[in-house]
Amino acid sequence: MFKVNDLVFKYPKNSEPTLKGLTFEIAKGEIFGFLGPSGAGKTTTQKLLVKLLPYHQGQIFFDGKELHSFDDSFYEDIGVCFEMPISFSKLTAMENLQFFQKLYKNHAEIQPLMERLGLWVDRDKLVGEYSKGMKIRLNLVRALLNKPKMLFLDEPTNGLDPKNARIVKEIIREFARDGGTVFLTSHIMSDVDELCDRVAFIAEGKLTEIDSPRNLKIKYGQRTVTLEYKENGGVVSTTYPMDAIKNDEFAEVLKTKDIETIHSGETTLEEIFIQVTGVKLHGED
Repeated sequence: MFKVNDLVFKYPKNSEPTLKGLTFEIAKGEIFGFLGPSGAGKTTTQKLLVKLLPYHQGQIFFDGKELHSFDDSFYEDIGVCFEMPISFSKLTAMENLQFFQKLYKNHAEIQPLMERLGLWVDRDKLVGEYSKGMKIRLNLVRALLNKPKMLFLDEPTNGLDPKNARIVKEIIREFARDGGTVFLTSHIMSDVDELCDRVAFIAEGKLTEIDSPRNLKIKYGQRTVTLEYKENGGVVSTTYPMDAIKNDEFAEVLKTKDIETIHSGETTLEEIFIQVTGVKLHGED
């Protein structure tokens, strides 16, 4: 769906480029995670891909054509859900959606989307009276109004309770299963792990890794298995190399001990994020 070759971008007032030669592809039907610390270039990349920033070096292809060759019809094929919900606060939710719907040729049905996201009963309430979570969910409805081929989602579950976050993730997965493509940015690594087919990490304007979450966890994890079991009134923890789990000692422990937990040495995307970007999440020291 997107092919990016040696993308470089510098803001006029900056001495150094924000993006320093990005090259990547996003396949049709793929949920592609784009991860990195604040200031790494995620937002700039997204703005270039949705034609909000016009000038750059390098090439961007969308659906086989150079992006700069598209006119405003390009926006018929994309939906964008920014992290900060933007709506007309003095209009109702339904008035907002009806206004934006008129900008497009293709129209999705509003009621089923709003019902699924728990907004239908409040469709005639002013958006200014909506909670943050309601505004985020309304933002997703708006991004889907034109039946897009491509969705850009920036922190789509941030600020949502677990139930509504689960619904949003189900909608994202269904969109991809139906042939849609998703560009996802998020600091919630569990969402990225759950949703994304592949993820790219960006740090200081350069891509440091691109692969599936599974392959990255194997690459950066340890080939070990740790058993915790009760013994002499306490809990004993023993770690074995993955290749050693076929030996008699490991089998004997499984047979004779009161096993409480078994863990592989698989790492997490959060740990990989820290390792490949050099920046910790959530303000950690």
